[in-house]
Amino acid sequence: MKCNKCGCLDSKVIDSRLNEEGTSIRRRRECLGCGKRFTTYEVIESIPVLVVKRDGARQTFDTEKIRRGIIKACEKRPVTAEQVNSAVDRIEKQIYNTLLQEISSKQIGELVMLELKNIDEVAYVRFASVYRDFRDVTTFVEFIGDLERIIKEEKVVPKDENK
Repeated sequence: MKCNKCGCLDSKVIDSRLNEEGTSIRRRRECLGCGKRFTTYEVIESIPVLVVKRDGARQTFDTEKIRRGIIKACEKRPVTAEQVNSAVDRIEKQIYNTLLQEISSKQIGELVMLELKNIDEVAYVRFASVYRDFRDVTTFVEFIGDLERIIKEEKVVPKDENK
C-alpha cells in the first residue's frame, strides 16, 4: 500500500478489524519509510452499477458523490459524520441489494431524500430543492406544505380512551 505522505510502497499492518456490518476490514498501517500511520479498507469487489442520468447518459455509481451531496445538504446543521456515513452505507447497501446493473439517478435521489428526512428536516428540504429542481417559490411552498402535513400525520398520537 502506497504511503500518501512519502510514496513508499512498504508498510506494515498494525491493527485489523471488521466494520459493524462485517462487509469490510479496516486496517491501520504504518509506513516503513517515514513512520506515518494511515488507514485502509478492504472490501469485496462487486459488479459495477451504472447510474442512468436524466439525459440517458450512464456513469459508474459513486458512493462519494452521494456522501458529498448529503454533506452539502447538512452543512451548518447538527448532523454528525457518523449519521452521514451510516446513511451513505444504508443507501449503498440498498442499491447493491437490488442486484441491478443499472439504476436511475431518480431512484438514488429518492433513497437519499428518505435518509435525509430521517436525519434532519432542513437538510431534507435543501436536498429536495436541488434534486426536484424547484423553478419558483410556489413549488417550494407547496413542497413545504406537503412536508408539514406528513410530519403532522406521523406525530398523531391516539387519544387515551380512559380520559
